[in-house]
Amino acid sequence: MSDDRGATPGYEQRLENRLMRDRYERAQELRAKGDNPFANGFETTHNAASIFAEFGARTRDELAADTSEVAVAGRVRLFRKMGRALFMKVQDVTCRPGLKDGAGCPEDTDNLLQIFVSRDAVGEEFFADIKKLDLGDIVGIRGGVMRTRTEELSVEATSVRLLTKSIRPLPEKFQGLADVEQRFRQRYVDLVMNDDAREVFFARSLIVKRIREFLDARGFMEVETPMMHVTAGGAAARPFVTHHNALDIDLYMRIAPELYLKRLLVGGLDRVYEVNRNFRNEGLSRQHNPEFTMLEFYQAYATWEDLMELTEEMISGIAEELHGRSEDGRVLVTSEGHVMDFSRPWRRVSARDVVAQHLDIEPETLDERATLNEVAAKAGIDDPASWDAGKLLMEVFDELVEETLIQPTFITDFPASVSPLARRKEDNPELTDRFELFALGREIANAFSELNDPEDQYGRFAAQLAAREAGDDEAMPMDEDYIRALEYGMPPAAGEGIGIDRLVMLLTGAESIREVILFPHLRPE
Repeated sequence: MSDDRGATPGYEQRLENRLMRDRYERAQELRAKGDNPFANGFETTHNAASIFAEFGARTRDELAADTSEVAVAGRVRLFRKMGRALFMKVQDVTCRPGLKDGAGCPEDTDNLLQIFVSRDAVGEEFFADIKKLDLGDIVGIRGGVMRTRTEELSVEATSVRLLTKSIRPLPEKFQGLADVEQRFRQRYVDLVMNDDAREVFFARSLIVKRIREFLDARGFMEVETPMMHVTAGGAAARPFVTHHNALDIDLYMRIAPELYLKRLLVGGLDRVYEVNRNFRNEGLSRQHNPEFTMLEFYQAYATWEDLMELTEEMISGIAEELHGRSEDGRVLVTSEGHVMDFSRPWRRVSARDVVAQHLDIEPETLDERATLNEVAAKAGIDDPASWDAGKLLMEVFDELVEETLIQPTFITDFPASVSPLARRKEDNPELTDRFELFALGREIANAFSELNDPEDQYGRFAAQLAAREAGDDEAMPMDEDYIRALEYGMPPAAGEGIGIDRLVMLLTGAESIREVILFPHLRPE
């Protein structure tokens, strides 16, 4: 059936330059001939990687004797016309640099699959149409596999079909997207042009997959909890607020799934996890995006120390899969000029001791408020009198120590005043059974033995509520239903949250969280 649609009113006016108008006119010419420049499907038999895997070891004579046909599809990235023949190179992203399993394409292919088209093979009319293809067009090719005079493995086309006409030209191959913000804003172009960008997201997918497999193998069940909450709880953060019209109530976009996951422990689901999207109405930075991905998991009858072992095993194993081991057997990851050793075991040190080590003083001196005040003043921390000693200690840690923790390090023994959901230590109720994992100067994970005493939890919420009323926007509100759940009885348990985005940054060498989120938030153009 002929596709003789006329131009859509207003569309031609948005074509920004002569190149776009020329491409649009070629699409209209195809429609006039009865060919749709935006096709409906194409059945493939192979992709670029499988072509190299299946045919890469065969000689030119062996390929010439093989009469089988392959069908591949991809985006035209290179185009070279040579009289009665032409060469194209197409991209389908299965050719990936640096694959350890050998499934990638040879380095001299630029991770593209070459297509050879002879006018004698496809006919004069089709050859003329093929010559009108543009860089960026998506095509389907059928033909046999051959080697050129230079021994490059190629598909010798017997037919080439335009599947999608590219109206907007891609950036120049060697210039790419030079503007970093444009890369994030037009991620669809970034993924076409930038091998490194694609590799980050292949790695991200692998990391999340391995996390799920690791937890599934240990009896955890993946669950889903609400993304809109009546009470904004589970973390100290400012929420996004929305309104439900039918119920006529305000709801809060999830800042953490913690309190719902622990309700499941009350219900008898002893090992649960969720890979979840969280939303926090706070600033943007190299480490912060308003919506981000977290892993949270909870294990009944476990302690925070159990989760330290589990975390080491899981992350070290993923790092080894991505980066292998050095000649001396270590798991090394390079990022931002630092070489981090993820071989087990990792350093473990209390918050007080690591601050004392950084200041080169005895840890016991930090138990004195006068010393803390003096240290805080030197660190430029204002108005410490309004905070208790625990809060002040952690402010000093954040200001002076955190960015120095390059190697994977568990910081332990957090003060109770900054840990409203964590269990107090049996031998020192001013501290909690909690750790945070740091690497490359940033927090990666937070975990603790869970508080399951409803009276203690009520008191902690009340203290947070008082802080909230005093002007702390990030303090947690009272959650009466969660207290009620604890009153039914939650087994002793430990829980942990791991920032997926930061973990991917850490293991891929990305310097900004925007590098590891496909569509990060930006100011409108």
